[in-house]
Amino acid sequence: MGLGKPAHYEPQINLNMGLKQLRRHAAGIDVGAESIYIGLPDGRVHRFGTFTSEFLAAARLLKDQAVEDIAIESTGVYGVMLYEILHEQGFRVCLVNPSHAKSVPGRKTDVQDCQWLQQLHSYGLLNHSFIVDEPIKPLRDYLRLREQYIKDKARTVQHMQKALTLMNVRIHQVISQINGASGMRMLKAIIDGKRDPEQLLALCHERIQSTKREQVLAGLQGYYQPQHVYALADAVESYEFYEKKIRDCDRQIEHVLQELTQHKPMPKHLSKAKPIRHNKPHIDVLQHKMAQLTGQGTLTQLPGFTDYTVLRLVGELGTDLSKFATEQHFTSWLRLAPGKKNSGKTKRTYRYKNAPPAAVIFKQLAQSVMESKHIGLGAFGRKIRARRGPGVAIKALARKLAELYYRAMTKGMMYVEQGIQAYEQRYKDKRINYLIKQASSMGFELVPTET
Repeated sequence: MGLGKPAHYEPQINLNMGLKQLRRHAAGIDVGAESIYIGLPDGRVHRFGTFTSEFLAAARLLKDQAVEDIAIESTGVYGVMLYEILHEQGFRVCLVNPSHAKSVPGRKTDVQDCQWLQQLHSYGLLNHSFIVDEPIKPLRDYLRLREQYIKDKARTVQHMQKALTLMNVRIHQVISQINGASGMRMLKAIIDGKRDPEQLLALCHERIQSTKREQVLAGLQGYYQPQHVYALADAVESYEFYEKKIRDCDRQIEHVLQELTQHKPMPKHLSKAKPIRHNKPHIDVLQHKMAQLTGQGTLTQLPGFTDYTVLRLVGELGTDLSKFATEQHFTSWLRLAPGKKNSGKTKRTYRYKNAPPAAVIFKQLAQSVMESKHIGLGAFGRKIRARRGPGVAIKALARKLAELYYRAMTKGMMYVEQGIQAYEQRYKDKRINYLIKQASSMGFELVPTET
């Protein structure tokens, strides 16, 4: 089948629902790994390959056919470049979630899929997927790459621990972070051939030498074998490689932030910066850059939020959350809203897969807030965890945090943490009011007992 040659024709499927056609010049595109199928308004279907020259030829075909609106169904990254090309060519492109455009009943083919997309889009039955603003895309890509480097670096720490365990060197059970300064000095000394526990202990921090001396000496008495020492050296080298890649990525992120904030003013109110405990980016005055970029200098007042958290959320969501009509729309898109649907006596609970990366960030925040002993929302999460389990509690708390973030980004809300005692008092007052109403509805009156 040649370049742009019409594919084998199959009869076009009609909706036949009495709907009004809203887009008469709409096309549907089904994107695969090796080819794309374009359904035109007249029912014809054209097939193109996935090389850049063929994408450009497909754009010319759509121009010649006077197409204005295009719906693209794509899984993975196959349709990213096609979307960019068509968007630059001036088409109104709608990127469709495959789960929102159900396949045609019966035999499934790529030809039928693109025809079905074309018809649904022409009747206005498809929703546009959320796409971050164009200036934010480089920031998003660098941050996602950085997160991948962090995961790969964590994997090398597991390799270090495995190599030490195979030599029965239990130092990683004594020191909380084997990849810390003291641990790395000892590991490099072991790789260089040192085996004396006293010499290795001398490389540790003074606090470790004074509080964990006997445990460290016992943990360093191992059975060293060359193949396991080599595996340890390889893991340490890989760890340092990913450390370098993260620092290089931080420089690229800082360059993008500089371009995004060079003409933006600093907000009047700037909250105190919270310490970033893990994976802190090497970016100068990150707090000021995030305040300029978001226009909100008080986001770190939200429970669990740091400037790095805000940076990751901006990379995934951008700075304009008004694309979501309400906070309910926002949490629903994040797959954080309750997923229950009732029909008569049947109740089904849906567990959505492939939640947006921003939802993962909010769930990570929820896990840390839930363990806090000073934050009211932490008590809220622990109450739900006691009744429904940790999964439901993390999702519910993540939804609360997402709502707070939405309000702060859209309305500039100031957040004041009132602590666990204030939360417990509000919870108690709500229960008392509920009991009073229940007693009143049954003709009784609650009387407080004397203490």
